[in-house]
Amino acid sequence: MSTKPDRPATAQLDLSDVDHRVGQPIGGGQLWDPCSTSDIRRWVMAMDYPNPVHWDHEFAKESRFGGLVAPQSIAVALDYGHGAAPACVGHIPGSHLIFGGEEWWFYGCPVRPGDTLFQQRRFHDYKVADTKFAGPTMFSRGDTTHTNQHGVLVARERSTAIRYLAAEAAERGLYENQFGAVKSWTPAELGAVDALRNDWLLSNRHGISPHFDEVKVGDTLPRRVIGPHTVASFTTEYRAFLFNIWGTFGWVAPPGIADPWVYQDPGWVEGFAFDEEGAKIDPRKRDGLYVGPSRGHIDADKASEVGMARAYGYGATMGAWCTDYLAYWAGYDGMVRHSKANFRLPAFEGDVTYFDAEVIGKDAESAWGVPIVQIKLRLTNQDFGVLVDCTAEVELPF
Repeated sequence: MSTKPDRPATAQLDLSDVDHRVGQPIGGGQLWDPCSTSDIRRWVMAMDYPNPVHWDHEFAKESRFGGLVAPQSIAVALDYGHGAAPACVGHIPGSHLIFGGEEWWFYGCPVRPGDTLFQQRRFHDYKVADTKFAGPTMFSRGDTTHTNQHGVLVARERSTAIRYLAAEAAERGLYENQFGAVKSWTPAELGAVDALRNDWLLSNRHGISPHFDEVKVGDTLPRRVIGPHTVASFTTEYRAFLFNIWGTFGWVAPPGIADPWVYQDPGWVEGFAFDEEGAKIDPRKRDGLYVGPSRGHIDADKASEVGMARAYGYGATMGAWCTDYLAYWAGYDGMVRHSKANFRLPAFEGDVTYFDAEVIGKDAESAWGVPIVQIKLRLTNQDFGVLVDCTAEVELPF
């Protein structure tokens, strides 16, 4: 718990550069190159998602897809800013950002090698609440529409960003007091984690879809585990988001907007900002990990500066974990149609993440025009702390 749970919020967020941007289209980064087979393989490797149809050439060739196909979660990897760009709009001095959640809608168009995704982005809205974590805290939402090179709608996303004053969060030390120590795992505990992970990998390796009429409310999905999370795993995740690789994108702006938010400074604290001019010579200066807002993900000292206990994972990664987990169960004749995930805790260094899910409803004549089952998914750590609450609609065949 915080050492100062009843402390009044004296700090204030400066929202003078935010209000006039609500409801406006914004710009951002656009990847130069089409999605490649290596991009897909790098992504599923980082997400610890060994579904062979996404990385094994021979297996995928013999599948119904006739070759490698990207997982549904690839949409966020082919976007700029981990999908949170339209939710991080306006200059707020002294601020930092963590992810608060994602909502996704998928329209049945798979991403294959050679495809390019294009994004339209819009800053939707925000609210401010007082939190024990950081006092005055902004919850902002932004929308992204993903279409491919043929103009076909692939997915829509609504992301939630949590923006707060880094100094206030560091002073309160909420996470530091609760989660400061890295767990030491015994060989027996690690063996149990590995066995559970292996069981899940084998649970639907051949993509056999459950039939809608056979699935019952109350059925549970196979349990999954990822971890223990490490600085190495966080770095691997970071490098799988293609915009984090040097020189992979250019800036674009929506037409007809007088002051589009494209790559302006959101107000990061010292040591967490990009150096756009310097990066033209030294790309580390806008790479985000060596210099920039993601430094705390791999550096415990930097994490402490923004109110985190130690190195920690990415919200967009947790969202992708949810999509991958549900899609693996749905098989090759099913798919995730809609998911809404609220992020409660980060995945801290040294922790593991467990996935537990249950069927909570069925709809044979859904608004999607296909049979849908509703799933409730929860991600927890080894201490039963809730990282993610997720509800989803998953298409299954009759």
